[in-house]
Parts: sequence; structure tokens; C-alpha cells
Amino acid sequence: MTTSATPARTVPDRLHSPLSRWLKSWESLLIVVAILAFIANSLASPYFLDPWNLSDATFNFTEKALIAFAMALVIISGEIDLSVASIIALASTAMGFAVQLGFDTPMLVLIGLATGLACGAVNGLLVTGLCLPSIVVTIGTMSLFRGIAYIVLGDQAYTGYPASFAYFGQGYVWWVFSFEFVLFAVMAVVYAVLLQMTSFGRVVLAIGNNPVAATFSGVRVGRVKFLLFLLTGVMSGLAAVCLTSRLGSTRPSIAVGWELEVVTMVVLGGVSILGGSGTIVGVVIAAFIMGMVTFGFGLLNVPGIVMSIFIGLMLIGVIALPILYGRAKTRLAGRTA
Repeated sequence: MTTSATPARTVPDRLHSPLSRWLKSWESLLIVVAILAFIANSLASPYFLDPWNLSDATFNFTEKALIAFAMALVIISGEIDLSVASIIALASTAMGFAVQLGFDTPMLVLIGLATGLACGAVNGLLVTGLCLPSIVVTIGTMSLFRGIAYIVLGDQAYTGYPASFAYFGQGYVWWVFSFEFVLFAVMAVVYAVLLQMTSFGRVVLAIGNNPVAATFSGVRVGRVKFLLFLLTGVMSGLAAVCLTSRLGSTRPSIAVGWELEVVTMVVLGGVSILGGSGTIVGVVIAAFIMGMVTFGFGLLNVPGIVMSIFIGLMLIGVIALPILYGRAKTRLAGRTA
């Protein structure tokens, strides 16, 4: 007689200790990568560890990270917004035009945020009102918003911003901590709480996992997605305020290519490009990694085109690796069975 072997029991992930689950998480891997990037930059350039240089390095990611927080929620819900860089250009153009009319700093900030909100409303209405694919809509508005900026400015530039306006992009709150970095930290906490500790965050995750089931559960999916596009527009307007303040001028080519870097930051942070999962903590760590990498390349005088190639390869890698890992895990489980 033969007896069948008793299959080994596997412990579900939710029954493991919190420390064990965290060590197996994507965020723990990102921390290791961040430490390695920090060590590599320290060895590659003697100027990297200077406190003021490290402070300047934060400007490489804080403005993009502000948009990435809102973009993470949009992608988790199963949508995407590729018009964020063009919203920055249009919001900056609106602020520059307002400067020529004599508006002061509070009104400039309000105009930047309002322009971002209006652009987000356009995207949200087209996606949720007409049920159009968000990737198609935002590719179209990406050209539309930046095209308006080019029509207004051409090859000219707006300058002459008030001295008080420079604080948002150049001011320091305490010692080497810039206003932008403090704003980034505050927004990180706000979005982490919003996603992980509120009913709105749970609704966003539910929509990303199964929008049909969420609809039958009483969730107003269209309304939630519209709010997310509004949020992305406002955060793009806020980034426009910081970037314009830091540069001190407005050109229609401002923030070109930022949409790729923002999406890379979100996906590198562990947010599934298919929606339904992700954390703000991962996005924060990914922002630091990309900031250190780009700043390290800058210290080594690496050309900008090489940075673009690296970011493109990083985006392809972080999308492909989880899929390939899942397929390999499925095949291995099938062979074991």
C-alpha cells in the first residue's frame, strides 16, 4: 500500500509578525536601494556629504514628489494623468501673466492653484463625464495645456516676480531645511493618512481592485475619480508655484518631461500600474532614491540625456520585474503541485 504525502501547510502572510511582513515588503527593498545609492554617491563625489549640497539635492525631487502623491491615488484607482507637466506650464504662464498686471504674491499663489484646479476639472469631466480612457484624455490635454502656454508666450519669458514670491522655491524654514522640503514632508504625512487611515483611501483602493464591485457596494466611482483628478490638478498647481518661485521666470518649456519622472517615482514606490495597491511610504522612499541618483549624476557631470535614458529604463524595469516574478512564481508553484 502507498500513502500520499501530507502537503506542507503554508502560513498566510497576514498571520506573520508585522516585522516579518515588513521585511518582505517592497518598501524594505527600497530602503536598501536608497542606502546603497547614498553610499555610492558618497564615494563617487567628495561634495555629496556637504549639508548644503544635500539640501540642494532635495530640489531634484520635492516638486515632482508633490505631484506623485496625488498621482499615486489616481493610479491606485486604475487611472493615470499624463498632463501634469503641462498643467505646471499653464499655471506658471497664468502666474506670469498676472505679474504683468501687477498682482501680488498671495494672488499669484491663488491663481496658480486655481489654474491647476481648472485643468484637473477638465480632465476629470472628460474621463468621468464622457467615460473616455484617462490615458487618451490626458495625452490630449498634455498637448492642449502646453500649447496654450506656447500661444501666450511664444519664445518669450515672464519675469519680474515679487521678492516675497521667491520664498516658496528658495526660502529656508530652519537651517538647511528648505520650505519645499518641509512642504514635501507635510504632504507626505497628509497623503499617507488619507490613503491608509480614512474611508476615502479605502474607497480608492476598492475602486482600483474592482470598480464594478465598488459600484454595486454603493460607491460613487465617477465622483471619486473626479475628485482625484481635481487633487492632481491642485498639486500640479502647487508644484508650479514652487518651481516658478525657484526659477524666478516662466517659459512655455518649463517642466518638460516631468510626467515620465512622476510616473516612474510612483511605480518605483510600489504602486501597481494596474491599480488597486500601493503606499505613500513607498513613494516617499522612491522620491529620495530618484533625487539622490539624479543629484549624483549631476555632481559627476553626466549629460541630461543619460539621465533620461536611466529613468526610462527604471520605469520599464519596475513595471516588468513584478510581472516576471509573478509568472515565475506561478510556474514554480505549478511544477511543485
